[in-house]
Amino acid sequence: MAESAGRDLGRVFDEVPELYDRVRPAYPDGLFADLVSVTGMDARSSVLEVGCGTGQATRSLAALGCQVTAVEPGAGMAALARRHLAAPSNVEIEISTFEEWEDRGRRFEVVVAASAWHWVDPAAGWRRAHDVLRPGGWLALLGNVVVRRPGEPEVYAETADLHELFSPGNPGWGDPPLEDEVRMTSEAWGLAAYPRSLFGPTVTRWYPAVQWFSGDGFADLLRTTSLYRALDSDVRDPLLAAIAGRIRTRMSDRASRRYLSVLRVGQRAG
Repeated sequence: MAESAGRDLGRVFDEVPELYDRVRPAYPDGLFADLVSVTGMDARSSVLEVGCGTGQATRSLAALGCQVTAVEPGAGMAALARRHLAAPSNVEIEISTFEEWEDRGRRFEVVVAASAWHWVDPAAGWRRAHDVLRPGGWLALLGNVVVRRPGEPEVYAETADLHELFSPGNPGWGDPPLEDEVRMTSEAWGLAAYPRSLFGPTVTRWYPAVQWFSGDGFADLLRTTSLYRALDSDVRDPLLAAIAGRIRTRMSDRASRRYLSVLRVGQRAG
């Protein structure tokens, strides 16, 4: 998939904002405690969030008491985020891509992107993040990496034949990486390396989590992911129905999805 096509695909989440908000994993409290510890942010800090989605991470940032400006290109996602964040007076949500966002000279102590940085054009994004940060500011990338442990039942392994039947040859299919393999990587899995000319050495921390779903619930989760949203509905719908049925019959209608949440933080150079 070309980079521009991939960034356009990120907009499809706007088709299912309520479902996205209900089934996608949140980020652990310990991650935000470490974000505060590493960056020194407090209630006086100004924070820019890139790609806030339905406001899952935004709610945790708002709870810290800092002033949050959140940028989100999807009108549906932004509208749901505004409903969730109607009470706090310390959050402002603006509809725009990060690349086209009008900063109006505003500068921030911390820029945060939660499961969103891979949708930003790297040719513009890194420099833009650097430029909107105040001297000594921090860029924090958050993500949830799907992983597996040896010997555990895993949905992809249990449904490989169904994936091949409904969407043969799709290069995205395959087992998630082993948790220990991800932990041993020197770079944050799935998060691009910070350019050294713009940011100093990074701090990376991991946080394990697991979600449990029925067959129908797991199908709903997949319905919010870019890999499945990229499929035509006449392929996606029967595939997800078959996956839900397989979970019911082979996995007693109880399937897990294991994650490593990741925090990666780098300080603005210069």
